[in-house]
Amino acid sequence: MTKRIEAKYKINRRLGVNLWGRGKSPLNKGKENPPGQHGARRKKPSDFGTQLMAKQKLKGYYGNISEKQFRKLYDEAVRRRGDTSENLIGLLERRLDAAVYRLKFAPTPFAARQIVNHGHIQVNGKRVNIGSYRLKDGDVISVRPRSKDMALILEATQSGERDVPDYLEVDHKDMKGKFVRTPKLADVPYPVQMEPNLVVEFYSR
Repeated sequence: MTKRIEAKYKINRRLGVNLWGRGKSPLNKGKENPPGQHGARRKKPSDFGTQLMAKQKLKGYYGNISEKQFRKLYDEAVRRRGDTSENLIGLLERRLDAAVYRLKFAPTPFAARQIVNHGHIQVNGKRVNIGSYRLKDGDVISVRPRSKDMALILEATQSGERDVPDYLEVDHKDMKGKFVRTPKLADVPYPVQMEPNLVVEFYSR
């Protein structure tokens, strides 16, 4: 387990938002200051600070994405036709680990990445252990037969904490789902407001 996973809720406190909408977030207990011995006083951010915060929120939400991976996705979003910010969201949601989280096969994006890395997930019947694997429309994501009784997965599928969005289909009885289509920003059930347009401004500076 990486230090980033161990301290994931410090991300919430640093950004000042309950990034994943979870009941265990320190923000639900009144810990609104940034992490550290005394926290830090919040000042009105500059334009650069606002753009940086938007990038950190979006990048942090998807768990283990490094700056290098995130910038690579942004560069691809720029090259594609259409709105760059919408393209970026579409690319992020096409990640296998993101889909595993959305399908409620995992309680958090961090757990989804771990479940994929440990070989518990199949795409179109073949095991895939790369969290950044890019899904195509119609791809079927399933939990491997030997992994269907894992407590972590069973608890996640039974959780009422969130719903499966309509750009995915899921059958929790068979532990199987389908990536139906690329979502737009408005389709993605973020617990907090995401502003990919500010991320575009950040990288365009």
